[in-house]
Amino acid sequence: MTIEFRQDYSYSLLAPTSMGVRITPVNGQPVYSSNTFTMQATSAESNVASVSSFLGLPVKVLTRFVKGSPIARFIKDDLAGRHIDYEGKEVDQDGPWGYRHQFNIADSGYGSRGPRVHNDRAGEVGRTLNAKDFDLDRIFGTEGVQIVHLSGLIAALSPETGTFCLELARAAKKHGTRISFDLNHRASFWKGREAELHEIFAEIAGISDILVGNEEDFQLCLGIEGPEAGGTDLANKIETFKVMINKVKKAFGNATVFATTLRQVVSTNCHLWGAIMAEGDNWHVVEPREITVLDRIGGGDGFVGGMLYGILRGWEPAKWAHGSIGHDAVNRLRPARGRGSDMEHLAGQCTGKAVEELTIDY
Repeated sequence: MTIEFRQDYSYSLLAPTSMGVRITPVNGQPVYSSNTFTMQATSAESNVASVSSFLGLPVKVLTRFVKGSPIARFIKDDLAGRHIDYEGKEVDQDGPWGYRHQFNIADSGYGSRGPRVHNDRAGEVGRTLNAKDFDLDRIFGTEGVQIVHLSGLIAALSPETGTFCLELARAAKKHGTRISFDLNHRASFWKGREAELHEIFAEIAGISDILVGNEEDFQLCLGIEGPEAGGTDLANKIETFKVMINKVKKAFGNATVFATTLRQVVSTNCHLWGAIMAEGDNWHVVEPREITVLDRIGGGDGFVGGMLYGILRGWEPAKWAHGSIGHDAVNRLRPARGRGSDMEHLAGQCTGKAVEELTIDY
């Protein structure tokens, strides 16, 4: 199958996001015993967008900044270095107890010590994202967008951002933009808001063209029963994953592409990694295979980013899945998340090969 896109467009990919910074100890050390850290500008949605931007497609994020903040300047410079355009209101900090960009304090783990992430999101400026701050008719109508990518992290970040994502999805639909929705359930975001968020997620999923999620995401966000969550014995659960995706297809018939990743942790630095994708009535299964992992954080973002790039490039659907898995396997071998590897080369190599056989210059 092929997906038809707008041909009059300024951006191949657009994503709303709440930008922040990630600080990580050097040399794989735990946070509590470290005094030297690296700092990266990051967000799940910009990680997805980076794959296409690094590989030459025009990309834009919609966000918010703290006015006069050196962290905001750091983020803007980083986005420019990733070839990502940005648009967003600058908000006054309102004193030391006011707004700021989120901090993600990440221990990548090593050996027998698992990864650990501490999110410090108090006062996060991205929680105030609002459709009234953007001219959606200009963005989707005059400028034109081929795919808008929505994340469940932003949809659930606050009541305001949930409404924002709904307005983006409605405007995209109105102007012929395809909608990608990665459910990305987070229990801490949903606590006490289950009914509200179920309604928002169901409406967005109902008009989406591409739906992505793992077994837990589909069950908790959309109420679709699936295999037991936990990531064990994945190879023998593939048929049950297909049953779940078929239920999602029946409930959300507007979408034509459905994808879920298959992950099983062997150790911090060794995972089994695969995927299932349905496009139309066709199935594409990448059997779980062993990959070496330097940094697991944001692994799903690399998969989604690779898949959207393949779709935008008009590749045959088998390459959407295989190229995405290959891209993410290589992406996990470096601490910078989201950089685009040679996707066409990866897609051609990944079918039936172990990751260790890939010959990639990255």
